[in-house]
Amino acid sequence: MRSSATSEGNAPDEGPRHAAAQDCARRIAEAFVRYNAEFRAITRRAPLRFDNRDWRGSQHDIVERIELYDLFVNHTVEEIRALLGERALDRDLWRRIRAAFAARVTELPDAEFPKTYFSSVSRRLFGTIGVAPDIEFVAADLDPLANATSTVVTNTYLNHGSLSLLIEDLLGDVRFRTPWRDLDASIRHVTTEVQRHLESLGGTVSVARIEVIRPVFYQMSRAYIVGRILGAGPCIPLVLALKNSGGGMLVDAVMMAEGDVSIVFSVSRSYFHVDLDRVDEAVAFLKTLLPRKPVSELFTMLGRAKQGKTERYREIMRRLENTAESFVHAPGEKGLVMVCFMLPSLEVVFKVIRDRFPYPKTVLREEVLAKYHLVYRHDRAGRLVDAQEFRRLRLPRRLFAPELLDELLRETALTVREDGEYLDFDHLYIERRMIPLNLYLRSASPAAAEQAALDYGQCIRDLANTNIFPGDLLPKNFGVTRHGRVIFYDYDELCRVTDCHFRDLPRPTNPEDEMRAEAWFYVGEQDVFPETFISFLAFDAAQRAALLRAHGEIFTAAYWRQVQRRLSDGEVLEVLPYHPYRVRVASSA
Repeated sequence: MRSSATSEGNAPDEGPRHAAAQDCARRIAEAFVRYNAEFRAITRRAPLRFDNRDWRGSQHDIVERIELYDLFVNHTVEEIRALLGERALDRDLWRRIRAAFAARVTELPDAEFPKTYFSSVSRRLFGTIGVAPDIEFVAADLDPLANATSTVVTNTYLNHGSLSLLIEDLLGDVRFRTPWRDLDASIRHVTTEVQRHLESLGGTVSVARIEVIRPVFYQMSRAYIVGRILGAGPCIPLVLALKNSGGGMLVDAVMMAEGDVSIVFSVSRSYFHVDLDRVDEAVAFLKTLLPRKPVSELFTMLGRAKQGKTERYREIMRRLENTAESFVHAPGEKGLVMVCFMLPSLEVVFKVIRDRFPYPKTVLREEVLAKYHLVYRHDRAGRLVDAQEFRRLRLPRRLFAPELLDELLRETALTVREDGEYLDFDHLYIERRMIPLNLYLRSASPAAAEQAALDYGQCIRDLANTNIFPGDLLPKNFGVTRHGRVIFYDYDELCRVTDCHFRDLPRPTNPEDEMRAEAWFYVGEQDVFPETFISFLAFDAAQRAALLRAHGEIFTAAYWRQVQRRLSDGEVLEVLPYHPYRVRVASSA
C-alpha cells in the first residue's frame, strides 16, 4: 500500500506544515483586521471631539492611534512565536505562510496595508537586514494605487447658474451637532473667495461642478471639507477650513491654490483623522489636487504612517535602480550628532546618529532617540519635520561618495557596517529635504531673506504654543521649504517648554563680572536665558531689525514664562496650517 504523501511527491509532514501555514496566515490576517477596526474606531471619535471642542481629547487620540500599530505588531509576533515554538524561524514554513496570507487578503480593501503589516511581523521576528522577498512583501515596482479601481465616495454639486446656491448646497450637507453661527455669512465668504481666485486665473476656469470627499477631515482643532472644482480649464483644489467657535460653526478659511493646500497636507503637521473605507481611493483623489506631493506623504498624512513608510522605501529603491548619482553629504554645516547625506535627485535626507558626540554636546544617544520619538507623537504644528525611522536598511556601497563612506565607517561604526557590496544601517531617519536656513539667507534676495527671518520668529512662537522649545536656535538647525516656510529639524536639544526654567539675565554688579569669559552666576541644568539668543543668530542688520520688530518678545524670559503658565493651565494654543491672510475676518469670527 502506497503512502499518499509518497504518491504526491511530498514530505510526510506536508499536511501538518500546510495546516500550520494556514493557521498562522489566518491569525496574522485577523490581527490586522482587529488593528484596522481599532484604528477606525479611534478615527471616528473626531467628529464628537470637534463638536465638543475637546482638543485635549483630540491630542490623546493622536497619540493613541500612532502607538496602535506597534502595539498590535508586537502582540502578533509574540502570538506567532508562542504558536510555532522552535519552528518560529523556519524559513520554508514562512514562505508557505506568506503565500497563504497573500491569498487571504486579495479581496480586502487597501490590500497593500495587510501586506505591510505582514512584513512588519516577519521583519521583527527574523530581524531581517535589507529585504527578504521570500518572507515579506517588498516589490519596489508595485503601484500602491493600482487597486484603486473605483473612486473615493464624493458628494457632487452641480452649478445650475448660481455659484452661491451651489455653495449653500455644499455647506448645507455638512452635519454636526454644533449649529452654524451664521451660515449666510459663511456662504458669502466661500462664494467671494472662489470668485476672486477664478478671476485671478484670467477667466480660464469655470465652475461646472464641485466634488468633495464625503467624510470630513479632522486635524486638531479644525475640520476640513476637501474637494475640487471641475469645469472648463484645469482641476482646481477647494479646501474649506471649519472652526467651532463655541458660539457656532463657521468657515474659517478657503484654500484653492496648490501651495496653500500642500501646506495643510504637509508632513510637518499631525496626521488627519478621516474615516475612509478605501484609503487608496482618497490618495488618488488628493493626487489630482497635489500632483507634486509624493504618494508616500499622502498615505502618511491620512494616518497610515507605516504604509507611507513602505511607499517611501519603494520610491527610494526605484530611484536607486536607475541612477548614476552618488550619495553625498547634505548641504549645510557638519552636525555634531548626526551624519546627514542625500542622493541629489531625491527630495529626502538620510540621518545617522554618530557613535560619539564632541564637546559641547552632552546629550546621550538614548536621549536623541527619545526626542525623535517625542516629535513623532507630538503635534508638529507645521514646524517640525516628520522623521521616518528605518531599521536594518541596506543600501548599495558603490553609490556612496568616498568621503561620505569614510565618515560613515569612522563615525557611525556602531550603526553602519559593510557587508560585501552593501552598507547595512541598523538605524537611521529619513526626512523631507529642505534648504538650511543659514544657506538660504546667503543666497536669497533681501526681501526673501527678511521674510525668512520673520518666519523663523513665527516658527519659534508656533513651537512654543505646542510646548516645544528647540533648544538650539541657530539658523543651521532650521530649513526652508519650497513654500518658503521655516521648519525646525534638529531635535537633539529639543525639549518641552514646561520643562525649562526661563530666567532673566542677571545684571553684573561690578566691572570684573562683566569681563569674565564664563557666567559669574549659577546656571542650573534647565536654566534658559532668552535675552542671550539674539547674540548667537547670524542674521544681518536688516534681518535682525525685522525679527526684533515682529518677534522681539521671544527674546524675553517673560514671554516664555507666560506661555508656560498658559500651557500648565491646560490651554490649547492653536497653530493654524494656513496663512493668516486666508482667515475669514468678520464679526462672527
